Amino acid sequence: MALLERVSTLVRANLNDLVDKAEHPEKMIKQVILDMQNQLLQVKTQVAIAIADQHLLEKKQKENDDKVAEWMRKAELAVDKKEDDLARAALHRVESYRDLSEGFAEQISDQKAQVENLKTALRQLEQKLAEAQAKADLLIAQHRRARAVGKASDAKLAGGNGASAGAFDRMKRKIAQEAALSRAKSEIAAEDVEDRLAALEKEDKIEQLLAELKTKRGA
Repeated sequence: MALLERVSTLVRANLNDLVDKAEHPEKMIKQVILDMQNQLLQVKTQVAIAIADQHLLEKKQKENDDKVAEWMRKAELAVDKKEDDLARAALHRVESYRDLSEGFAEQISDQKAQVENLKTALRQLEQKLAEAQAKADLLIAQHRRARAVGKASDAKLAGGNGASAGAFDRMKRKIAQEAALSRAKSEIAAEDVEDRLAALEKEDKIEQLLAELKTKRGA
């Protein structure tokens, strides 16, 4: 995510070093603070969007779980009425919605991780902004004194490296690649041997569920 990369760059910035290297320290520090404020607004917006997306996924999962319960009740009714074919059809629906529930659970887990990453970036940027605002006048005054005595060149401080600047982008690309791979696998023709075997296993499972349901219902 480019936004998180920009935030990472701002958070790692060494304010003393930036002031020392700037031709116009006052303008530079004001620009840095302005950049942080702008990025802070963007991160807050992204946090809100990510949380809203998480809530939407959780709502969809709840609706899907309700479908599982609904079709299980229908399967029980069919068993009570001695309608095995209808019971099997209902149990197929139950299994389909259970599969969807697993998918929603994975998406919600990924979304929670993204929300936490954004919240962490937000806290770090807020702290860095407070630091910049508190130290702005002091840094500029120190810089002026250093230049006045010819010590500006010796006041340089080591900045952070950029090893982690793209960590969040790489994570997002990896998730996207895995999602694309999963979609591709789901589109493989039904004649595939593994799919056919899986279908047989599912039929056995349905028969097992039907037998258990009959036992439970005293049918």
